[in-house]
Amino acid sequence: MNDHILDRPIWNSLTTAHGPFAIGDGGARRFTPNVSIFAGVRDESADSLAALARLMPEDGNLFLIQVAPVVLPDGVRAAKAAEGCQMVLENLKALARSAPEIIRLTEADAEDMLNLATLTKPGPYLRDTRLLGDFWGVKEDGKLIAMAGERFKHPGYSEISGVCTHPDYLGRGLAHALCVKVAEQIMARGEQPYLQVFATNTRAIRVYENLGFRTRTKVNAVMLERG
Repeated sequence: MNDHILDRPIWNSLTTAHGPFAIGDGGARRFTPNVSIFAGVRDESADSLAALARLMPEDGNLFLIQVAPVVLPDGVRAAKAAEGCQMVLENLKALARSAPEIIRLTEADAEDMLNLATLTKPGPYLRDTRLLGDFWGVKEDGKLIAMAGERFKHPGYSEISGVCTHPDYLGRGLAHALCVKVAEQIMARGEQPYLQVFATNTRAIRVYENLGFRTRTKVNAVMLERG
Protein backbone atom coordinates (compact mmCIF):
# COMPACT_ATOMS: atom_id res chain seq x y z
CA MET A 1 0.00 0.00 0.00
CA ASN A 2 1.38 3.42 -0.96
CA ASP A 3 2.00 6.00 1.75
CA HIS A 4 -0.25 9.04 1.89
CA ILE A 5 1.73 12.15 0.94
CA LEU A 6 1.27 13.46 4.50
CA ASP A 7 2.67 10.28 6.09
CA ARG A 8 6.17 11.69 5.51
CA PRO A 9 5.41 15.41 5.48
CA ILE A 10 8.99 16.66 5.66
CA TRP A 11 10.42 14.34 3.01
CA ASN A 12 7.53 15.08 0.68
CA SER A 13 7.84 18.82 1.24
CA LEU A 14 11.59 18.85 0.57
CA THR A 15 11.25 16.74 -2.59
CA THR A 16 8.43 18.87 -4.04
CA ALA A 17 7.50 22.48 -3.20
CA HIS A 18 10.42 23.15 -0.87
CA GLY A 19 13.10 21.57 -3.01
CA PRO A 20 15.02 24.89 -3.19
CA PHE A 21 15.50 24.71 0.60
CA ALA A 22 16.67 21.06 0.59
CA ILE A 23 20.09 19.67 1.47
CA GLY A 24 20.94 15.99 1.12
CA ASP A 25 21.11 13.07 -1.26
CA GLY A 26 19.75 9.56 -1.62
CA GLY A 27 16.87 8.86 0.71
CA ALA A 28 17.23 11.78 3.16
CA ARG A 29 16.81 15.54 3.03
CA ARG A 30 16.92 18.39 5.52
CA PHE A 31 16.08 22.08 5.31
CA THR A 32 18.97 24.51 5.02
CA PRO A 33 20.21 25.31 8.54
CA ASN A 34 19.10 28.95 8.44
CA VAL A 35 15.52 27.92 7.67
CA SER A 36 14.70 24.90 9.84
CA ILE A 37 16.04 21.89 11.72
CA PHE A 38 13.47 19.52 10.17
CA ALA A 39 14.60 16.51 8.14
CA GLY A 40 12.88 13.59 6.48
CA VAL A 41 13.63 10.18 5.00
CA ARG A 42 12.10 8.38 2.03
CA ASP A 43 11.96 5.07 3.92
CA GLU A 44 13.77 3.10 6.60
CA SER A 45 16.22 1.37 4.26
CA ALA A 46 19.91 1.19 5.10
CA ASP A 47 20.69 3.66 2.30
CA SER A 48 18.19 6.22 3.60
CA LEU A 49 19.43 5.90 7.18
CA ALA A 50 23.03 6.33 6.03
CA ALA A 51 22.00 9.46 4.11
CA LEU A 52 20.28 10.81 7.23
CA ALA A 53 23.41 10.18 9.32
CA ARG A 54 25.44 12.24 6.84
CA LEU A 55 23.09 15.18 7.38
CA MET A 56 23.48 15.24 11.17
CA PRO A 57 25.21 18.40 12.38
CA GLU A 58 28.28 17.99 14.56
CA ASP A 59 26.71 20.11 17.28
CA GLY A 60 22.95 20.42 16.98
CA ASN A 61 19.75 18.58 16.21
CA LEU A 62 17.52 17.39 13.43
CA PHE A 63 13.78 16.91 13.94
CA LEU A 64 11.78 14.18 12.17
CA ILE A 65 7.98 13.90 11.94
CA GLN A 66 6.40 10.89 10.24
CA VAL A 67 3.74 8.23 10.67
CA ALA A 68 6.18 5.31 10.54
CA PRO A 69 8.27 4.60 13.66
CA VAL A 70 11.55 6.51 13.47
CA VAL A 71 14.54 4.20 13.01
CA LEU A 72 17.83 5.66 14.21
CA PRO A 73 21.00 5.46 12.09
CA ASP A 74 24.22 4.28 13.68
CA GLY A 75 25.81 7.05 15.71
CA VAL A 76 22.52 8.91 16.19
CA ARG A 77 20.26 8.90 19.23
CA ALA A 78 16.87 10.33 20.16
CA ALA A 79 17.26 13.42 22.33
CA LYS A 80 13.47 13.73 22.66
CA ALA A 81 10.50 11.79 21.33
CA ALA A 82 6.77 12.46 21.45
CA GLU A 83 3.51 11.49 19.81
CA GLY A 84 1.75 14.06 17.68
CA CYS A 85 -1.62 14.47 16.01
CA GLN A 86 -1.78 15.37 12.34
CA MET A 87 -5.04 17.20 11.68
CA VAL A 88 -6.65 18.11 8.35
CA LEU A 89 -9.30 20.75 7.78
CA GLU A 90 -12.72 19.37 6.87
CA ASN A 91 -15.03 22.36 7.28
CA LEU A 92 -13.71 25.78 8.28
CA LYS A 93 -15.65 27.38 11.13
CA ALA A 94 -15.02 31.06 11.80
CA LEU A 95 -15.75 32.75 15.11
CA ALA A 96 -18.82 34.94 15.37
CA ARG A 97 -16.86 37.63 17.25
CA SER A 98 -15.35 40.54 15.34
CA ALA A 99 -11.99 39.69 13.82
CA PRO A 100 -8.86 41.70 14.64
CA GLU A 101 -6.97 43.54 11.93
CA ILE A 102 -4.67 40.96 10.35
CA ILE A 103 -1.68 42.03 8.28
CA ARG A 104 0.80 40.19 6.09
CA LEU A 105 4.19 40.05 7.80
CA THR A 106 7.32 41.00 5.85
CA GLU A 107 11.10 41.07 6.10
CA ALA A 108 10.75 44.16 8.30
CA ASP A 109 8.97 41.99 10.89
CA ALA A 110 11.54 39.17 10.90
CA GLU A 111 13.14 40.04 14.24
CA ASP A 112 9.78 40.55 15.98
CA MET A 113 8.55 37.22 14.57
CA LEU A 114 11.61 35.42 15.90
CA ASN A 115 11.26 37.08 19.30
CA LEU A 116 7.58 36.11 19.58
CA ALA A 117 8.28 32.51 18.55
CA THR A 118 11.21 32.30 20.97
CA LEU A 119 8.98 33.52 23.80
CA THR A 120 5.97 31.32 23.06
CA LYS A 121 7.68 28.21 21.58
CA PRO A 122 5.12 27.12 18.95
CA GLY A 123 7.70 24.65 17.59
CA PRO A 124 11.13 24.92 15.98
CA TYR A 125 11.32 28.39 14.47
CA LEU A 126 14.42 30.13 13.11
CA ARG A 127 14.83 33.60 11.66
CA ASP A 128 14.31 32.40 8.09
CA THR A 129 11.51 29.91 8.78
CA ARG A 130 9.21 32.67 7.54
CA LEU A 131 10.55 32.07 4.01
CA LEU A 132 8.66 28.77 3.78
CA GLY A 133 5.29 30.47 3.28
CA ASP A 134 3.17 33.51 3.97
CA PHE A 135 2.90 34.65 7.58
CA TRP A 136 0.19 36.86 9.00
CA GLY A 137 0.08 38.77 12.26
CA VAL A 138 -1.79 41.03 14.63
CA LYS A 139 -0.14 44.13 16.07
CA GLU A 140 -1.16 46.42 18.90
CA ASP A 141 0.50 49.81 19.28
CA GLY A 142 3.10 48.65 16.76
CA LYS A 143 3.95 45.49 18.74
CA LEU A 144 3.54 42.05 17.17
CA ILE A 145 1.28 40.14 19.57
CA ALA A 146 0.21 37.10 17.52
CA MET A 147 1.08 35.36 14.27
CA ALA A 148 0.53 32.26 12.15
CA GLY A 149 1.79 31.08 8.79
CA GLU A 150 2.63 28.17 6.52
CA ARG A 151 5.45 25.64 6.76
CA PHE A 152 5.50 22.26 4.94
CA LYS A 153 3.99 22.30 1.46
CA HIS A 154 3.05 19.41 -0.83
CA PRO A 155 0.93 18.99 -3.95
CA GLY A 156 -2.61 19.63 -2.73
CA TYR A 157 -1.71 20.43 0.89
CA SER A 158 -0.13 23.19 2.96
CA GLU A 159 0.60 23.14 6.69
CA ILE A 160 -0.49 25.85 9.11
CA SER A 161 2.32 26.47 11.59
CA GLY A 162 3.98 29.03 13.82
CA VAL A 163 0.67 29.77 15.55
CA CYS A 164 1.46 31.79 18.66
CA THR A 165 0.14 34.60 20.84
CA HIS A 166 2.03 36.72 23.34
CA PRO A 167 1.00 35.55 26.84
CA ASP A 168 -0.27 39.04 27.74
CA TYR A 169 -2.87 38.84 24.95
CA LEU A 170 -4.32 35.34 25.38
CA GLY A 171 -8.08 34.80 25.44
CA ARG A 172 -8.90 37.27 22.67
CA GLY A 173 -9.37 34.73 19.88
CA LEU A 174 -6.27 35.90 18.02
CA ALA A 175 -4.95 32.41 17.24
CA HIS A 176 -8.38 31.36 15.98
CA ALA A 177 -8.67 34.41 13.72
CA LEU A 178 -5.16 33.92 12.35
CA CYS A 179 -5.72 30.23 11.64
CA VAL A 180 -8.88 31.12 9.75
CA LYS A 181 -6.94 33.69 7.72
CA VAL A 182 -4.14 31.26 6.83
CA ALA A 183 -6.62 28.47 6.05
CA GLU A 184 -8.58 30.76 3.73
CA GLN A 185 -5.40 31.67 1.86
CA ILE A 186 -4.49 28.00 1.43
CA MET A 187 -7.98 27.01 0.26
CA ALA A 188 -8.03 29.91 -2.21
CA ARG A 189 -5.15 28.12 -3.98
CA GLY A 190 -7.19 24.91 -4.13
CA GLU A 191 -5.15 23.21 -1.40
CA GLN A 192 -6.20 21.56 1.86
CA PRO A 193 -4.88 23.01 5.12
CA TYR A 194 -3.43 20.70 7.73
CA LEU A 195 -1.43 21.07 10.93
CA GLN A 196 0.47 19.05 13.51
CA VAL A 197 0.29 19.33 17.27
CA PHE A 198 1.69 17.35 20.19
CA ALA A 199 -0.87 14.80 21.39
CA THR A 200 -0.48 16.08 24.95
CA ASN A 201 -1.55 19.60 23.93
CA THR A 202 -5.24 18.89 24.42
CA ARG A 203 -6.13 22.59 24.69
CA ALA A 204 -4.75 23.30 21.22
CA ILE A 205 -6.42 20.19 19.80
CA ARG A 206 -9.80 21.42 21.07
CA VAL A 207 -9.17 24.82 19.48
CA TYR A 208 -8.36 23.20 16.15
CA GLU A 209 -11.38 20.89 16.36
CA ASN A 210 -13.57 23.95 16.92
CA LEU A 211 -12.05 25.40 13.75
CA GLY A 212 -13.13 22.34 11.77
CA PHE A 213 -9.99 20.18 11.85
CA ARG A 214 -10.08 16.45 12.49
CA THR A 215 -7.23 14.11 13.40
CA ARG A 216 -6.09 12.20 10.30
CA THR A 217 -3.42 10.14 12.01
CA LYS A 218 -0.95 10.03 14.86
CA VAL A 219 2.67 10.87 14.01
CA ASN A 220 6.04 10.23 15.61
CA ALA A 221 8.07 13.34 16.42
CA VAL A 222 11.71 12.72 17.28
CA MET A 223 14.57 15.13 17.95
CA LEU A 224 17.87 13.59 16.84
CA GLU A 225 21.41 14.24 18.00
CA ARG A 226 24.77 12.60 17.50
CA GLY A 227 25.73 10.05 20.11
